[in-house]
Amino acid sequence: MGIKVLTFLFLSILLCCSCSSHRRNTESNKNKSTITVSSSKGKKNTSSNKNTKTLKGKASYYADKFQGRKTANGDTFDQKKMTAAHKTLAFGTKVRVKNVSNGKSVDVIINDRGPFVAGRIIDLSRAAAEKIDMVRAGVADVEVTILSVP
Repeated sequence: MGIKVLTFLFLSILLCCSCSSHRRNTESNKNKSTITVSSSKGKKNTSSNKNTKTLKGKASYYADKFQGRKTANGDTFDQKKMTAAHKTLAFGTKVRVKNVSNGKSVDVIINDRGPFVAGRIIDLSRAAAEKIDMVRAGVADVEVTILSVP
């Protein structure tokens, strides 16, 4: 076989392997949080969103020592505002955080990166944590629903 045929075969195999639906066992796949995507096709849904993404995991809140420091998007952190940190969601994304144990929820805007503690999916400002009654516990099981993306 000629070099052109071998090159073509190699590139074809490489392309097929890269398009595989096989999930690799990466660190992001090991994360204990889960993402559920619900579709309203064929179902009655009063929501304007056809696809709702919900993340489940543990939330924590910022300690007072971060007050006044710069967040990852350049804002000054204010523990009295309804903001949060997430590892990957775009800055400006609006999410609803529901405390699973009591059903209380709060809407926050992502403006920082974190949390940097294993098993946690979101860090809330103190004001947001107070709204869902998780300050005393410090950490709570939550459902995070993406409301809007900038």
